[in-house]
Amino acid sequence: MRPLGLLLCFSALLPASSTLTWEMTSYQDFVKGKFTGVSLSREGDLLLAPKLESVFNSEQPVIWSLAQAPDGTLYAATGHRGKLFRIDKSGQSALLWTAGQPEIFAIALDKAGAVYAATSPDGKVYRIEHGVASLYFDPHARYIWVLTFGPDGALYVGTGDQGKIFRVTAAEKGDLYYATGQTHVSGLSFDAQGRLLAGTEPNGILYRVTAKDKAFALYNANLPEIRAIGLGPDGSVYAAGLGGSLARRGQAATPSQTAAGGGAGAPSVTTSITVTADASTTGGPDIKGVEAPKPPSSAPSVVSAGASSQQLEVAGVEKSAIYRIRTDNTVETLWSSKDENIYDLLPLNGQILFSTDGNGRIYRLAPDHHVTLVAQTNEVETLRLLKTGGSVLAATGNMGRVYRLAGESNARGSYESPVYDAGTIARWGEIRWQGSGAVNLRTRSGNSLRPDRTWSDWSEPLPRAAGEQVPSPNARYIQWQADLAAGQTTPHLQGVTLAYLPQNSAPVLRSIVVAASPATAIATSKASIPAGSNTAYSITVTDTGDAGPATSTGTPTQTLSRAASQQLVITWQADDPEGDKLVYDLSFRGEGEREWKFLKSNFHENTYSIDADSMADGRYYFRVHASDRESNPQGQALEAELTSSPVLVDNTPPAIAITTATRSGASADIEFAATDATSDLRRCEYSLDASAWTPIAANDGVIDSRQEAFSLHLRGLTPGEHVVVLRVVDSGNNTGLVKHILR
Repeated sequence: MRPLGLLLCFSALLPASSTLTWEMTSYQDFVKGKFTGVSLSREGDLLLAPKLESVFNSEQPVIWSLAQAPDGTLYAATGHRGKLFRIDKSGQSALLWTAGQPEIFAIALDKAGAVYAATSPDGKVYRIEHGVASLYFDPHARYIWVLTFGPDGALYVGTGDQGKIFRVTAAEKGDLYYATGQTHVSGLSFDAQGRLLAGTEPNGILYRVTAKDKAFALYNANLPEIRAIGLGPDGSVYAAGLGGSLARRGQAATPSQTAAGGGAGAPSVTTSITVTADASTTGGPDIKGVEAPKPPSSAPSVVSAGASSQQLEVAGVEKSAIYRIRTDNTVETLWSSKDENIYDLLPLNGQILFSTDGNGRIYRLAPDHHVTLVAQTNEVETLRLLKTGGSVLAATGNMGRVYRLAGESNARGSYESPVYDAGTIARWGEIRWQGSGAVNLRTRSGNSLRPDRTWSDWSEPLPRAAGEQVPSPNARYIQWQADLAAGQTTPHLQGVTLAYLPQNSAPVLRSIVVAASPATAIATSKASIPAGSNTAYSITVTDTGDAGPATSTGTPTQTLSRAASQQLVITWQADDPEGDKLVYDLSFRGEGEREWKFLKSNFHENTYSIDADSMADGRYYFRVHASDRESNPQGQALEAELTSSPVLVDNTPPAIAITTATRSGASADIEFAATDATSDLRRCEYSLDASAWTPIAANDGVIDSRQEAFSLHLRGLTPGEHVVVLRVVDSGNNTGLVKHILR
C-alpha cells in the first residue's frame, strides 16, 4: 500500500472536528468507478486504454454470438427478435435473415463460408447461404446453446434441456454423439488433440469427449455452469465458471414465447450422477456424491439484462471464476469474483482476455494472476470475444453492439470516481493527485446519493497535482472526474486525495430513565433486601433463644434495624453523529419550583445515583445537558438537552386510623381510614394472628386516591384474644401498618 493508504487509516481515527480525507490509491478503489477510454493496471494506475471503436449497432437488445469468415465478413446473431446480420470489411451491415424464433444463441461458419444458425426456444439449426435459409438439423430440443465445427468437418451441436451433444455430417444427417446427463450443454471447443470439450449446467462439469458415447469428467467446478472454454499454447484448458448468484440469470425465451409454450421455466430435476471413464450410451457420465442443484429455470445463465426475468443476487457469494486445467488434469483457480459474472474468455499472447457484466468490462489476466481492466464498453454486459486479425471484437448486451479493441491507445479518456459519502454536510478542502502527464481533475457535489440534476455542475479543470481548492458547493456527497490526454509524457494517475471537514452535528439525547435501587441492609445477618421493598428488616435468632451477647444486666431487647434508604439511579442514552466525546451536566427541579439545581457538572458517565432520602416527598424533573465542546473548537460546539417525565419521590408511609372496632362473640367489625400525603394508595391487606395477608377492598370499590375508607368484617373467631394487623401500601411502595387487639 502506498503511504497515502497509511494516512487514510490514521485520518479515520481522528475526532470528527479534525480534517478527514477521502483517498483512492489502489486497484480495488479505482475499479468501482466508470471508465471511458481509460484502463486500470494491476498496480492501481489509470492509463489511456486501447481504442474501443464501435463497429456495429444491431439496434437489438443483445448480440449472442459472433463469427467471422476468412474474407473478413462478420456475422452477428441477436435476440430477442432472432435476427442475423452480415457486416462487411468496410463496416456496412445488412440484415441477412430473420428467424421464426426469438433467439439465435449460436452461429458457426463452415470452410465454404456458409453460415449455420441455431434458434431457440424451438431448437433447430439452419444453413444460410446467399441469403437463403434451409433447415439443416432438428435435434428435437428446446434450446441450442452452442455450435462448433470439429477437425473432421462435422458440426457439433450442444443442446438443452436434455444436455445432449449431436454430431451432424450433412443436412438432416445427425446422430447423438454424447448424452452428458446434465440439463444443458453451454460450451463446446476442441483441444489440440482434436478431442471435444463440453461445458455443462447445472453441476458445472467440464467433459472431454474422446469418441461417441465415451467421455471423461475433466473437472467438476463449484459453480453451476461452465460458460466458456479456451485453449492455451501449452495444452492447458481454460474454463469460465458462472452462476454464483442463487438464481439463474433468467429464461432465454421472450415472455410471449414462455407463456405460449411453457418456456424455459419447466425445471429439470437431476438427483445425482456417477462418473466413469467410459460411459454407457444410455446414461452418460455421472459424478458420485454430487448433489445436483435444483435451478429455478432450466435455461443456462445467458440472458442479458434486457430479459424479462428477475434475478436474486446474494452479496458475498462467489459469482464467477476462471479455472486452468493443466495437461496432467490438475486444476488451478486463476480468478474469481463475488461482484461480476464472466461471460467469455479468450487466450491471447500468453494472457487471457475475459468479459463481464460489470458495465461491459474487458479484463486481461496475466500469467502471474494479476488482473488489468483493459476497457469498459459501458454496456450492461460484454457477452462474446472474438479474435480477428490484430484486434479483438466484443459483442454486448442491452444494447446489442459490436466493438473493436485495437492495439493503439486512445488520445483522450476519462475516469469517473464512485460517489463518496461524507456522512453529513462537509466543507471541502484541497484535492491533489499523484501521477504524471496531462491530467485534469474536476469535482461536483450534491445531497442525493446518486448524481442527478440537483447536483452541481462539473467544476472547471483542476490541473495542479500539488493541490487545488475544491470549488464545488458544500454538501454531503462528492465525486471527481479525471481527464487524461496523450502528450509528450504518457498520462497516468495513481492516487487522489480529497480533504474535507464534516459539519458538526448536535449530540442526540434519546432517553432518561430514573429508577429506585434499594441499598443493602445493615443488619447483623447482612440479609438481602427483597427487590422493590422499601422497608426491609433483619433479625438474628440462635438455637438457645438468645438474641446475642448481653450488653447490660437482665434480658436484652432485640433490635430490628431498618435497611439503608433507597438510591435513585438516573440513566440516559446519548450519542453523537460524528462520534464526538460528550460531556454532561445533570440538574433537577421540583414541581412548583422555578430554577434548576445542579446535581453534577462536567462529567462523562451516563449514569448518576443519589440518596432518595435527600429528596423530600414530591414530584421532580431531571434534566441532562450534553455538549461536544471537548471535541470541537470554541464557537463550533453544539449542545442538546432532555428533561425527564415527572418522577415521584415518596418516602413517607401511609397513616392508618381505626375509627371503630367492635367484637360480638365470634364476629368483629373494624372501620378504619388510610391517608397518604404524597401519592395515591394502591393496596390494603390484613393479617389475623400472623396468618397470611388477605386483601381488603375500599368502601367505594377502588383504591385509587390518597384517602380511602375501609371496613373489615371478621366471622368465626374462636374465643380468646386475637391480633389484627392492618397494612396499606402507597404508589411509592411505602407501607403503613397498625395493630389492633380483639378481646
